[in-house]
Amino acid sequence: MATTFRRKPNRLPLPNNAESHAYLLTMATFERRKVFNEALVKFSLDKLQVTSKQRRVSILIYCFMPDHVHLLALTRDSTFLPDFMRDFKQATGFAFKRKTKRKLWQKSYHDHVVRTEQSLWAAALYIAANPVRAGLVEEARDWPWTGSLIWDRSALVEG
Repeated sequence: MATTFRRKPNRLPLPNNAESHAYLLTMATFERRKVFNEALVKFSLDKLQVTSKQRRVSILIYCFMPDHVHLLALTRDSTFLPDFMRDFKQATGFAFKRKTKRKLWQKSYHDHVVRTEQSLWAAALYIAANPVRAGLVEEARDWPWTGSLIWDRSALVEG
């Protein structure tokens, strides 16, 4: 008898998403295509600002890589994370598809709850260092598509 293996879910069970938490989020582009350029990042940042305000999510840090995006997001008690993610991906993906006739995002996203304040800062620095680890720049401060809608950028990339 063959054993079937269940794939480990890449998302948290839904009840946890209704609580106030900090989340490390990763969204990959469709087929990991390197589509993020200056214009698409600028457009996506605008949509991120609008969506985060509407859904009451604080974006502590973002990093747009060529084929994926990292966010460190802080939700409030009444925030439902899947709604925020759906709205952001839908707004950016719809406009991208209308312009290019291609999908922007892979299905779903990866989330990880950040449980302590120390872990929060470590997650922020991890995100800021992503372009360095990928060999895109030598110093985090040189990557133009890392920032925050809340914190001072220099505190994140000058370390």
